[in-house]
Amino acid sequence: MRKKRSRKKQPPRWQRWLRLFTIAMLVFVVCSFLLVLPLRWYEPVTTAFMLLDDSERRPLLHEWVEWDQLGTAIALAAVASEDQRFADHFGLDPEAIKKSIGEQQKRGYLRGGSTISQQTAKNLFLWRGRSFVRKGLEAWLTIILEICLPKQRILEIYLNIAEFGPGIYGASAASKTFFGVVPRRLSDRQAALLAAVLPNPKQFRANDPTPYLQKRSNWIVRQMWRLRREAWITRITQ
Repeated sequence: MRKKRSRKKQPPRWQRWLRLFTIAMLVFVVCSFLLVLPLRWYEPVTTAFMLLDDSERRPLLHEWVEWDQLGTAIALAAVASEDQRFADHFGLDPEAIKKSIGEQQKRGYLRGGSTISQQTAKNLFLWRGRSFVRKGLEAWLTIILEICLPKQRILEIYLNIAEFGPGIYGASAASKTFFGVVPRRLSDRQAALLAAVLPNPKQFRANDPTPYLQKRSNWIVRQMWRLRREAWITRITQ
C-alpha cells in the first residue's frame, strides 16, 4: 500500500501577510530611490504640479536653467523667504512640523511652512492639499531627496520648478515674464518680490505688488543681506 503523502504545513495567515507587507515595503523603498536618484544628474521632464495645473495659460511657461545661470539673488531670496535653516536640517524641520500639527488640532487643517526640500518633493511628485496622507508621502520623499541629492541640487531643482504665477514655473520664466531679465540679472529687490509671491503665486503678482507684498519683500531683502554677509551660498556649494 502507498503511504499517504503528508501535506506540507502552511505557515499561519499572519506570517503570510507579514511577508507580503515586507515585500511591498521593499518594493516601495526601491521605487522611491529609483524615482529620485536620477535627479542627481538629470533635470525633471515635468512635475506633478505642472501636470495638474488648472490655470488658463497654455502652454505653461517653463525653462530650465543650470545653477550658474540662476545667479545668487534668487537663491538667497528663496532661502530668506521660505527656509532659512535649509543648510542645517535634513529636509524636515521638527519645530515647523510641531506647529503644523498644533494648527491642525486647533483649526482642523494643516498649515504651510514646509521646508524647501519638502516643497521640492511636493511639487515634483504629489498633489495640492493638506491631508495627513499627502504630508506623510511628502515627508518620506523629502528624506529620500536629502539622501540622494546635495543641498545645492535640491535648491537648483526647486528654483526651476516652483510656481511664481499662474502657469509660470521656474525662476527663468518668472524673471523674464515679470521683469524682462534672465535670473542672474535680477536685482535683490526683484528677486525678493519673486520670492514673496511663493506662498500664493496665483493671488500675488511680483510686478504689481500689493502693500503686503511690498512689506514682505523689504523684509526678504534685509534677510538676503544678512545671508550674504554670512557667505551662506558657500555652505551649500562646498
